[in-house]
Amino acid sequence: MFWHVPGLSAASPVDTILDKENFKLEDLLDEDEIIQECKALNTRLINFLRDKVQVELLLRYIVEETPEDAEKKRIFRFPFIACEIFICEVDVILKTLVEDEDLMNLLFSFLKPDHPHGTLLAGYFGKVVICLMMRKTLPLMNYVKSHPEIVSQLVDLIGITSIMEVLIRLIGADETMYSSYADSMQWLDDIQVLEMIVDKFSSSDSAEVHANAAEILCAVTRYAPPALATKISSPSFVGRLFHHAFEDSRPKSVLVHSLSVCISLLDPKRLVSASYQAFRSQLSHGTLVTASPETVNGMLDSLGDLLKLLDVSSAENILPTTYGSLQPPLGKHRLKIVEFISVLLSIGSEVAEMRLIDLGAIKRVIDLFFEYPFNNFLHHHVENIIVSCLESKQDHLIAHVLDECELVTRILEAEKNSALSIDLTKRTLSSEGRTPPRVGFVGHITRIASKLIQLANSNSTIQSHLQQNSGWTEWHASILTKRNAVENVYQWACGHLLKYFFG
Repeated sequence: MFWHVPGLSAASPVDTILDKENFKLEDLLDEDEIIQECKALNTRLINFLRDKVQVELLLRYIVEETPEDAEKKRIFRFPFIACEIFICEVDVILKTLVEDEDLMNLLFSFLKPDHPHGTLLAGYFGKVVICLMMRKTLPLMNYVKSHPEIVSQLVDLIGITSIMEVLIRLIGADETMYSSYADSMQWLDDIQVLEMIVDKFSSSDSAEVHANAAEILCAVTRYAPPALATKISSPSFVGRLFHHAFEDSRPKSVLVHSLSVCISLLDPKRLVSASYQAFRSQLSHGTLVTASPETVNGMLDSLGDLLKLLDVSSAENILPTTYGSLQPPLGKHRLKIVEFISVLLSIGSEVAEMRLIDLGAIKRVIDLFFEYPFNNFLHHHVENIIVSCLESKQDHLIAHVLDECELVTRILEAEKNSALSIDLTKRTLSSEGRTPPRVGFVGHITRIASKLIQLANSNSTIQSHLQQNSGWTEWHASILTKRNAVENVYQWACGHLLKYFFG
């Protein structure tokens, strides 16, 4: 047990170091309590660290790579502690930094093309710059504005996630920055920052670069400052996205991430990735970009070329799986096209609906649903497409799904032949010599069929179509009703508790 004796207090280890005559900054950085003392605003410590010489030494730990044979604490501990000192947000230390041109030049020298860009130091650099954006917004933005090459250097390093985060803040900013420095957004538009970012789809083959570029552009579609909102939703900008996506020399990741941006334009509330969640609370200003009819039409101009990529007949690659083989696998780019069609149908554009019907897009994705019976991501998107069509106010869209796409017939055929095919011409093939497994989309079919029953009560077109199909009537009575009863959790013994708590 430790007893507290009034009047007696142990000297701070940091103060002990400061009492020495010839101590160095490294002595402080090696002390475990230095961050705690910074946060406690130890006057002697702060007065020492605020000096330009010490701030410069701290910056060098952050921006300068160390030789591989250096001590571990020089490689790992000192850069970490230096970064933590800055993000303690001690005003006088930050003031020393932002008010000195040489120190700011040293900080941003990390971005120069001939400088090493290790991910560890890039993370520390990003934290310091974001701290300055939040606490010293005006001087930081004035510095960046007077050095426009910084923006292009940031874009060049967009494949590093911490640098991407700096760009998101720089373009989207937080509420304080937006209200007090709104004109900076116009300056960013004037130097064509969005064009710089989207052109990374063409100039880089890195999937990380493409993913991070898309994440920034999606961030702009959700919380766009006025100067950037009009540009990113313009048909010309959408055309630029698709131009890069359809270049023959481009990897498929360009198409996938270009479509992510288009999807975000159509549905800004979607998040492109989990890492963006961290910025959602800060990027709450501005308005969501709304896709205008002109924006949608710009996307529809490329729809025919997109749908050609859904044709898998010429692909020869085969992917072995635990249940058999895919010949060929669907691929991320085709899955993203199906997701794009799903979102396009959800916005209620009659022009988009008619174009999708005319090009046979809805029929094609329903075919894919049955051709790839174990791709649950695909099934999810196609189910959304079917439900969007069935719930539409447009009779021609409902009739197209029921008649031309033969939805009910396809459902009944799949139920009748629920085992995976052994036909060598099929896209998904069961393993030879093994009992074919049951197809994996039965749950989705059940939900779609139940939605048909529900909508038939209020839609005479659906009701008439179902009544005219004797096979449907028999399957509904003998299979679907019983299946729904079994799968209704409120009918289970434990389901009574669910019903009690959730109604």
